[in-house]
Amino acid sequence: MTEEKAVTVFRDYLRIKTVHPVPAYDEVVEFLKNLAQEVGIQCSTVEVHPGRMVVVMTIPGSDPSLPSIMLNSHTDVVPVFEDQWICDPFEAKKMENGDIYARGTQDMKSVGIQYIEAIRKLKKENKANFLRTVHITWIPDEEIGGKLGMAKFVQHEEFKKLNVGFALDEGLANPTEAFTVFNGERTVWWVRVKCPGKPGHGSRFIEDNAAEKVRRVINSFLSFRDEQEKKLKTKGCLRLGDVTTVNLTNLKGGVDGSLNVVPSEMFLGFDIRISPTEKLEDFEAMMKNWMKEAGEDVTYEFLQYNPMQGMTSTDQSSPWWSTFSSVFEKLNFKIEIEIFPAATDIRYLREIGIPALGFSPMNKTPILLHDHNEFLNEKVFLKGVDVYCELIPALANVPRK
Repeated sequence: MTEEKAVTVFRDYLRIKTVHPVPAYDEVVEFLKNLAQEVGIQCSTVEVHPGRMVVVMTIPGSDPSLPSIMLNSHTDVVPVFEDQWICDPFEAKKMENGDIYARGTQDMKSVGIQYIEAIRKLKKENKANFLRTVHITWIPDEEIGGKLGMAKFVQHEEFKKLNVGFALDEGLANPTEAFTVFNGERTVWWVRVKCPGKPGHGSRFIEDNAAEKVRRVINSFLSFRDEQEKKLKTKGCLRLGDVTTVNLTNLKGGVDGSLNVVPSEMFLGFDIRISPTEKLEDFEAMMKNWMKEAGEDVTYEFLQYNPMQGMTSTDQSSPWWSTFSSVFEKLNFKIEIEIFPAATDIRYLREIGIPALGFSPMNKTPILLHDHNEFLNEKVFLKGVDVYCELIPALANVPRK
């Protein structure tokens, strides 16, 4: 049976090892430039940092003065444990039932190819004549925080020239018939806590020692964690993105090779994901109080700090949301609105005031991003191309106010 062109392109893209810690960025940029040429789309590159190239494909609109549509995806993928996979994670093997196994099938190489294959299909049907300009952007380094990728790009003069008015980026699969749409995401704080104390010999009861302060800090953070977990489990209407998660991810202290020495300081690391329903200033005030209760000399610093809590309107008065949702009404597809539980490059767009939605057209599919044996069925993939064939023209033809 002959494979559809879109699926072949998708599998070729999956085979490029853009996996950390050394993604094959040069290879993927060349692949994308060739793909743009094949489809007949303008293509340019922007070096936002040495070795970090953003690819921009552009379909000019009839009114370039109007804010444009940005269709964003990232090219990098997370590492794999090959012994846990049923096949080579970069072979893009397709099973008899159409399941394609490879790192990046869901997160998020599928979406990038769905954008461009939708444009290919629309051009073939002479339906790619849009009012607004459409930019398909391919970004590096999302999986490691985007500091040398999207964070740099949104500050670049070339980005400002794109005049972006609305953007789409990644979402998650949905195991049901519905598609999930994300209009916000939790704020990521990584916090390092320093607990100093009196040192001494391990045979003594030493007052004001670091471990006692560590225990108090851990108890405060994890008690809050328990409260949030209980809230999630007891209120059936809540999803993970509606609550704040706190996890102890790092604990350091002690003198190497000496178990009989009470250390003079110990360190704790916490990964905190704050829901938009929680005020950041209130959470930090609570955290400061926990430090004070643990000891007057207990301090903390941010290893990652985001002061923003951007949300994109899902009110029908928003032309972007009303247009987006109307497409799914037309297709008779159910959509579910959620807050994204993790962090994506979309936060950098919302921080500068650009409305954006997280969406990956993957229904009837288990959520497998970053998991072993990540896969996407080719029928689901092709259905996503068809969704974008409806969605892209609708958004690109939103009229002037």
